[in-house]
Amino acid sequence: MLEDKDRIFTNVYGFQPWGLKAAQARGDWDNTKALMLRGQDAIIDEIKASGLRGRGGAGFPTGTKWGFMPKEPKPGRPNFLVINADESEPGSCKDREIIRHDPHKLIEGALIAGYAMRARAAYIYIRGEYIREAETLYAAIAEAYDAGLIGRNASGSGYDFDVFLHRGAGAYICGEETAMLESLEGKKGQPRLKPPFPAGAGLYGCPTTVNNVESIAVAPTILRRGAGWFASFGRENNKGTKLFQISGHVNKPCVVEEAMSIPFRELIDRHCGGIRGGWDNLLAVIPGGSSVPLVPASQIMDAPMDFDGLRDVKSGLGTAAVIVMDKSTDIVRAISRISYFYKHESCGQCTPCREGTGWMWRVMERLREGQAEIEEIDMLEEVTRQVEGHTICALGDAAAWPIQGLIRHFRPEIERRITARQAGAAPLAAAAE
Repeated sequence: MLEDKDRIFTNVYGFQPWGLKAAQARGDWDNTKALMLRGQDAIIDEIKASGLRGRGGAGFPTGTKWGFMPKEPKPGRPNFLVINADESEPGSCKDREIIRHDPHKLIEGALIAGYAMRARAAYIYIRGEYIREAETLYAAIAEAYDAGLIGRNASGSGYDFDVFLHRGAGAYICGEETAMLESLEGKKGQPRLKPPFPAGAGLYGCPTTVNNVESIAVAPTILRRGAGWFASFGRENNKGTKLFQISGHVNKPCVVEEAMSIPFRELIDRHCGGIRGGWDNLLAVIPGGSSVPLVPASQIMDAPMDFDGLRDVKSGLGTAAVIVMDKSTDIVRAISRISYFYKHESCGQCTPCREGTGWMWRVMERLREGQAEIEEIDMLEEVTRQVEGHTICALGDAAAWPIQGLIRHFRPEIERRITARQAGAAPLAAAAE
């Protein structure tokens, strides 16, 4: 269990004001200049030593990613930091809590990370629907400028650093880093082919690193408390604390900061008051946002909630958006609804995704109603394999994985609907027993 003294986000529920004075009372902007005086490479080394991995879903080592940036930017090609606040993954709602209740953690993190990467400025790309959150972040950035914490001679360090806020228009695809860069440049939000990677040619053709809000916001606390402190939580290769967003059929849905690798059952019992109707009523869990495969109750119960633990049950930690489904859930309908989301959000650039997401959803709807043949289940699974890994970005994978998880674990329920329809019975009875 994570003790209160070890929590990084101490105002995640908004019990205190978000403003600068309250943030400083919580420890933000505490002698930021001293952190910067450690040196740019020393900061990157500390983040590497902490074991911090990206909190946006991919889990790439953050310090390593920072180290890809050019150490000596060329004239006319400054380095940039882009912060991904386009939190559009269904089930995910952690970044909005940071932005509306602890925005100064993000702004200070942007300065520290930007300085370490020799970045001239940070661009925060915020989801279009986050209207009040954007207003709070605008105001917090203005506070930081007025106090001399960012801008010219940021925090008295002698380093000039600007922070800009850019509002998106509500496109899921813009959460992909290169589509986000395209959108920032005023173009249609479609992913770029890689290489070149953003660290070589990103925003406006300049070296760029794209990081998630949570990844950036924890950096100052890691530097203040030390890499060893952060690495003391979680299993090997799964270090630190993490914001879990738990929704669905639990008694108390919440966003909570916990140590990585906490067992699923302990996470739910400790913070959510257990499963609605008791643990015997649990059907399945989507542990990392809608793009990762579901895990049936029997496999998730004691699984450690980290990158490796969820990979071992053929799913993923993703953003740690935990969607809990009890036995009242129509599981086929739930996955069909997720399929519709990815059909709707496909940018249409890649043929497998443009054509495949719509086809998969239409087949899912027929399976939901039982208006299909048993052989079509295998055909659907085969098509998901043709979409997965054959697109420029990971949206094709995200559309395929939920369906693969459903077929892997709940094939008998799909077959039951088909045979029930063929026998003239109603196929939309309760979900799998």
